[in-house]
Parts: sequence; C-alpha cells; structure tokens
Amino acid sequence: MTKIEIRPATLADLPRLHPVVERAYRGDSARQGWTHEADLLSDTRTDLATLATLIDGDSRLLIALDGDTILGCVNIADRSYGLAYLGLLCVDPTIQARGIGKQLIAAAEATARETFAADRIEMTVIDRRAELIAWYERHGYARSGETRPFPVPVDPPLTMVVLAKPLFDQRQLP
Repeated sequence: MTKIEIRPATLADLPRLHPVVERAYRGDSARQGWTHEADLLSDTRTDLATLATLIDGDSRLLIALDGDTILGCVNIADRSYGLAYLGLLCVDPTIQARGIGKQLIAAAEATARETFAADRIEMTVIDRRAELIAWYERHGYARSGETRPFPVPVDPPLTMVVLAKPLFDQRQLP
C-alpha cells in the first residue's frame, strides 16, 4: 500500500486537482484504471467552480498527495441528523489498486465523525458499475435498498444505487 498524505484541499489546489478528477472519471485516459465512467458518460465530470463549493461549510474536499503530486480526492458532506455523504472518490487511473482509495475512504469517514459528528455515511453509485459497488461492499458499505435518479438526464437513463455504512469510533470498541 502506498503511504500518502491526506489533507483538506485549498482553492490553490483545485487547478491541479481538476485534471486528476477528469482523468479518473472520463475519456480514454480513465480506461487505464478500473473505476471509470468513460463507457457510460462522455461529458466532463466537474469544473473548478463546483470543486470550490466543496471546500468549506458543510463539505470537505480531501486530497491525497505524494509530495506535491495530487493522486486523488474524496468529498465528504454533512447531510444533518448524523448523516454524511461521501462522493467524488477518485484516484489517478495510472496508480489505482495501490490502496490510495482505501486511505481516502478512511480519511473521509474520520472527517464525517470528527467534523460533522456523523454516525452513518452514504454514497450513490451508478447501478451499472457492479465492480465498484462490490469494492465498496468489501469496505463495509451495503445497499440500502434505495435508488435515486441520475442527477442529469442521459439516454439511456441511469440510476444511482444508495450504499450506506454505520460509523463508530474504533477506539470505543472493547
């Protein structure tokens, strides 16, 4: 497993982070990894203005770094009443399967507990991404039975599966 630094993103990080997100989710470069949406969607994944909204307030955007090189990111947002939302988890496709995603999830879950006092966390994954859903299940997430529409209209339509996980402080276990 690659040991990395994980810290909250700043506005100054976003111009370097944005291309990593796009490479991980869309286009031919995404096909170098295994978690892409390139076969389902061809538009851009996000933009700098949207990334900027994920930095403060009820949201944190965490980045993984090796020195000055941004390797990936994850967003964690407070949904109130003890619920946090995990999204935008990505790792540069050329370095996936090295444990970086696992470290980002752990940091996101810790942030959910410590910053937002969350006791449970959820995420949505495109229903056709069976291998990614299975990966999240191996990391403690379970299908909640709920589905949601994809956030923008696409043809053919896509559905989002809701995955959830209870959060607790590992230090409180016997």
